[in-house]
Amino acid sequence: MRNFKTIIVTGGAGFIGSNFIRHIFEKSGYAGNVVNLDKLTYAGNLMSVGDIEKQYGGKRYFFERADICDFDSVTAVLKKYDADCVVHFAAESHVDRSILGPAEFVRTNLNGTFTMLEAVRSMWKDRKDVLFHHISTDEVFGSLGDQGYFFEDTPYDPRSPYSASKAGSDHLVMAYYHTYGLPVTLSNCSNNYGPYHFPEKLIPLMILNLFEEKPLPVYGDGMNVRDWLFVADHASAIYRIITDGNIGDKYNVGGENERPNIEVVNLLCEVAADKMGRPKDYYKKLITYVKDRPGHDRRYAINCDKLKKELGWKQSVTFDQGLALTVEWYMNNKEWVESVRSGEYRKWIDTNYDAR
Repeated sequence: MRNFKTIIVTGGAGFIGSNFIRHIFEKSGYAGNVVNLDKLTYAGNLMSVGDIEKQYGGKRYFFERADICDFDSVTAVLKKYDADCVVHFAAESHVDRSILGPAEFVRTNLNGTFTMLEAVRSMWKDRKDVLFHHISTDEVFGSLGDQGYFFEDTPYDPRSPYSASKAGSDHLVMAYYHTYGLPVTLSNCSNNYGPYHFPEKLIPLMILNLFEEKPLPVYGDGMNVRDWLFVADHASAIYRIITDGNIGDKYNVGGENERPNIEVVNLLCEVAADKMGRPKDYYKKLITYVKDRPGHDRRYAINCDKLKKELGWKQSVTFDQGLALTVEWYMNNKEWVESVRSGEYRKWIDTNYDAR
């Protein structure tokens, strides 16, 4: 088992990154320091780690605002904290945004990852007691038919600017392992959901629209299938990988909860109705089918047997339990919701969703 003195988490003010930081402090037993390195773009919100800052800030938790594309800034943070592990979440991650503006995805996901790799290579030299862990997505594998699963050795076949930029960053990470001997691990996850999820993605968008009785926009026929992974389970998987995973290996992280999008929306309607004291089908009248997005992959399904067998990881909640926990969280955290629905995000959501 690897023990690190200081873990840098890039994108730690984002959805999965903030949940990972919370897992480190509350669930993992880790005794070292954590540095949250985040540029604080539209999806980064320090309220997402406000509880961690309050309890550990200045003692074991530190925040550094920096751009992963800025070599000098990243190197300065690495030096300042003498970090021996980087867990790299920072990325542009929304497919729709990548279709509207692909340049930022190439800059952040590809060039940003390259900059991070160069920074750690220059700092760590030939050290082997260090680790660069890269967070990726199952979308790099492309689209599945009705049968089959993505495995760690499934050939890449990205279909959107987002997934193409992530595929490129994955290849860079593995190239630095093979070419320079940089100690790396890599994980490809399925769709995450849970607390602190920025409300441009399917589940939080639907939850907030439900609360306000706004239309629930569903792409195409609603039969695009995704595998849903509760974010706390993803966080536990990542920690298991960075401490016990084989150097140079890839690990798939899945929820093993395949659901068509329309089924997810219907379930959310029922959960929200129960929580709000409404009839079971009350919110389903809000479901609105909209034009499908370009290059919309039909089905993702991930096989995570390797992670389970080699590292002993398993999911902790069912999909029904996770949805209930997520709806309750959004009901009880309206201040956080309003903080992320203002400014730049609000303008974008008005243009791209509410108009439908």
